[in-house]
Amino acid sequence: MREIQFREAVCEAMTEEMRKDGNVFLLGEEVAEYNGAYKASKGMLDEFGADRVIDTPIAELGFTGIAVGAAMNGLRPIVEFMTWNFAILAADQIINCAAKVLQMSGGQFNVPIVFRGPNAQAGQLAATHSQSFENMYAHIPGLKVVTPSNPYDMKGLLKSAIRDNDPVLVMESEKMYGDKGMIPEGEYVVPIGLANVAKEGTDVTIVSFGKIMKTALTAAEELEKEGISAEVIDLRTIRPLDIDTIIKSVKKTNRLVTLEESFPVASISSEIAYRVQRNAFDYLDAPVLRLTQSDTPFAFAPTLIAEALPDVSNVVKAVKDVMYVQK
Repeated sequence: MREIQFREAVCEAMTEEMRKDGNVFLLGEEVAEYNGAYKASKGMLDEFGADRVIDTPIAELGFTGIAVGAAMNGLRPIVEFMTWNFAILAADQIINCAAKVLQMSGGQFNVPIVFRGPNAQAGQLAATHSQSFENMYAHIPGLKVVTPSNPYDMKGLLKSAIRDNDPVLVMESEKMYGDKGMIPEGEYVVPIGLANVAKEGTDVTIVSFGKIMKTALTAAEELEKEGISAEVIDLRTIRPLDIDTIIKSVKKTNRLVTLEESFPVASISSEIAYRVQRNAFDYLDAPVLRLTQSDTPFAFAPTLIAEALPDVSNVVKAVKDVMYVQK
């Protein structure tokens, strides 16, 4: 095992897959000469050249359309967005083309393409640069959505995404690129569609994904000090959703708290809550409780940022609420 940064996991996954398959290439803003806005493609231009590591204009709709067309013709593009907030401009190509071409062509065209970049808030970037988009894209048939929370999952899921014959969206975070974690020395992949039980427990299930997993795990540690055993599930993949792992856990703990950075309306937790009550209602000893970002555009002021996002104390309180612990 060896320790690497999250950004290095991104780079290693892309580099290894490009060495194996000459059809894989990377394009996006500043991915080549500048080594990536977050240095996640450092050294790749030197190794693969400007034909396979391509700096694009600031024109998300345009270069995304080029990449979708390339995928339809047998190549395997990786499109880096400097942030998923900017990818709103490319949503027509992602939603109306990449997601639908296989069905509309009667199976004649696969679209093996990866769209990746940082998602959700990253501090004082204000409302137009701080949105979570995993629930929006997970709504669309034909797309797969993954949300790695650590370097191990980042590398393994990105390699799986590059090899996948369908469009895969990889949601990262500016706040995670410097995170460190252990990965194997050799080749490995993490299957798309399989959640991970990050911590086993018996009293309550906490489901989360992405960088706010840190909050979930820290809260579980705090609860442990008070004699409450929390099982923490890292979804890793939003679509397809591994509901079986969640149901299995709820049948053991009988309580569920969900934690995410999306807005509350039509959130991932909304879908989870529906499926749990549909498939494990008789096992629930309390209503499902969910924690999300506040239902308002994200602020710039640090005090308002702190108020808008769930923190460790919120998770601890939610767990005690579903356990009917006296305050």
